[in-house]
Amino acid sequence: MRAFDAIAHARAVGRDRLHTIADVLAAAVVASLPWSTSATAILIVVWLIALLPTFDSAAIRRELTIPAGGLPVALCALAALGLLWAESNWAARLEGLGPYLKLLVIPLLLAQFRRSDRGWDVLATYLASVLVLLALSWTLRIWPQLSWREPYPVTGVPFKDYIAQSTEFAIVAFALLILAGESASAGRRGLAALAVALALTFFANLTFVVPSRTILVVIPVLLVVLSVSRTGWKGGLAVLVAGTLLAGIAWSTSPIIRDRVFAVGTDIEEYRAGQVVTSSGLRLAFWKRSIALIQQAPVLGLGTEGFTETFRRTATGSSGPESIVTGNPHNQIFAVAIQLGLVGTGLLFAMWIAHLLLFRGGGPAGLIGLVVVVQNIVSSLFNSHLSDFTQGWTYVFGVGILGGLVLRGSRSPPGLAPVSPP
Repeated sequence: MRAFDAIAHARAVGRDRLHTIADVLAAAVVASLPWSTSATAILIVVWLIALLPTFDSAAIRRELTIPAGGLPVALCALAALGLLWAESNWAARLEGLGPYLKLLVIPLLLAQFRRSDRGWDVLATYLASVLVLLALSWTLRIWPQLSWREPYPVTGVPFKDYIAQSTEFAIVAFALLILAGESASAGRRGLAALAVALALTFFANLTFVVPSRTILVVIPVLLVVLSVSRTGWKGGLAVLVAGTLLAGIAWSTSPIIRDRVFAVGTDIEEYRAGQVVTSSGLRLAFWKRSIALIQQAPVLGLGTEGFTETFRRTATGSSGPESIVTGNPHNQIFAVAIQLGLVGTGLLFAMWIAHLLLFRGGGPAGLIGLVVVVQNIVSSLFNSHLSDFTQGWTYVFGVGILGGLVLRGSRSPPGLAPVSPP
C-alpha cells in the first residue's frame, strides 16, 4: 500500500509541476504576441505539450458542454467538414483550415484557468509586454532616426504592423481604465491614478502616433458598451457626450487622425473614378467580390480553402482592384460566409454571443473580457481579425484566460481588496 501511495504522490507532484509549467508557458505566449509571430507559434506548441497531460476527460468535457467552449469547436469542426466540398487542391484546403484551428484552444484555456490561480499573473505579463512596446513606440516617434525598420511607412511601430499594435494598445488602455475603477473603489487612489495615466498614454499614442482607422471606430463603441455595463443607459449617454468632446479635441489637435479619415473619402473617389488601387478602394473591391462568392453557395459556402485560391478564380481584367488576388477579404463575416455559408456565419455569431454572455456581470475580469470580444466583433467588420495571427490569438488567449477567471469566480486581481480602515 505504501508503494501505491508513493506512486500516487509522485504522479500528483508531477502533475502540479506540469500545471505550473503550463501557466508559465501561457504567460510566455501572451508576452510574445506583440513581438514575434515565430516565437508565439513555437511557444504555443510547447505550452500545449506541457498542458495536455494535466487534463482528464471530465475537465475537457465540462468546457465543451458550455457554449463558450463548445461553439468554437463546432465552428472549427464545420470548417474541417468544409474541406470535403472545396474545389482547390489539398494544400490550399489545409491553408484555409489553419485559421480555424486556433479556436480549439479556447476550451483548453477555459479549463486551465478555471483551476489555476495564476490567471491574473499571466495577464499582468501581457500588460508588461505591451507597456514595453508602448515605450518603444514613443521612443521611435520622438527619435525616428533610431528605427531599424526603415524605410517603414508608419513611424512608431517597432514590430509587426500598426493595425496589430493599435489593437493591443486599445485593449490594454481600456483594461487599465477598468482596473483604475476597481482600484478607486478599493480605496487605492494612487494605483488608480497610475492606471489612468498609463491608459491616457496609450490613447495619446493611438491619437498622435499610429491611429488605425478601425480603432477609431472601436473606441467609441467600447466606451458606450462599458459605460452601459457599469452605469446603465444614462451613464452610457453621459460617457458618449464626454467621448464626443474628447473626440473633438483629438480631431482638432491630431493632423494624423484628420489625414487618416479624409483619406477614406479620397481613396473611394479615386477608386470609383479611375479604378486606381487605393487602400479603401481595395476593401470595396474585395467586399464586392466576396458578396458575389457568397451568392454562389449561400447555405454551406464554397468550402474551406485559402482565399488566395478563391480570389484567383474570380479575378477579372488585367489591372485595377478587380484583378488583384488576395488572401484576406478584410471582413471576418464575409470570410466565414464564403467558406461555410449561412451555417458557418450563424456559428460565428453564436460563438461571439456566447462569449459576450460569459463575461456579462463578471466584475473586472468580465469587463475586460467584454473589451476583447467587442473589439474583435467591431474590427472584424473591416478586417479578418479572428483569422489573422496576432489579433486571432489575442482573442483566443484573452477569452480563454479571462473566461477561466470568470468561471473560477476570480473576478478581481489579487491586491485590490478594499483597504481596511485604520
